[in-house]
Amino acid sequence: MSSVQSSTFAIPLDQIRYNEQGLVPAIVQDYLDGTVLMMAWMNRESLQKTLETGETWYWSRSRSELWHKGATSGHLQQVKTIRYDCDSDTLLVTVEQQGDIACHTGERSCFHQIDGQIQPPPADTLSQVFEVICDRRDHPNSDSYTCKLLAGGDNKILKKIGEESAEVVMAFKDDDPEAIAGEVADLLYHTLVALAHHKVDIRQVYRKLQERRR
Repeated sequence: MSSVQSSTFAIPLDQIRYNEQGLVPAIVQDYLDGTVLMMAWMNRESLQKTLETGETWYWSRSRSELWHKGATSGHLQQVKTIRYDCDSDTLLVTVEQQGDIACHTGERSCFHQIDGQIQPPPADTLSQVFEVICDRRDHPNSDSYTCKLLAGGDNKILKKIGEESAEVVMAFKDDDPEAIAGEVADLLYHTLVALAHHKVDIRQVYRKLQERRR
């Protein structure tokens, strides 16, 4: 069986089930927060070039040619993993998106429209909560608890982190799963507020975790 292997992934090219046009859909996902960035088509040649170069290559149905994503715009996609589904007829490609723009419109994701409005697609829960916190920071609302925390600065925010940390410790000592989950959620929330206050993006934290995971 023909296959191509890189330092991080290997795909048996002959095992992939291409359609009648010799194509297979590839769903592209951000490797840090799981955001679905785009969907494109690959054929055997583009998949092989993706595996060999570590950057995404697709097949353009409109131009009938290979397409090196980001070669013109600079928004290259560095491949982290490639998976294929249980039927071997769909690919899931996780990437590090250069410039944080995957869509030709300039949006981060091609899936940014809902009910005629432009809204970013959902990411993991922490990223979504962090986005709301940053919005509160940039558009203050006097009725918002988050805004009150941010207005209090480090003194108020860090005091709450200290309090929540102690409550997390006590929940673990009591061995109460429900309390543990609730107190850890509170600690994570207040930590996200501190990150937003200091303008440290949560993706920087994710990158640190990825580095340590390796």
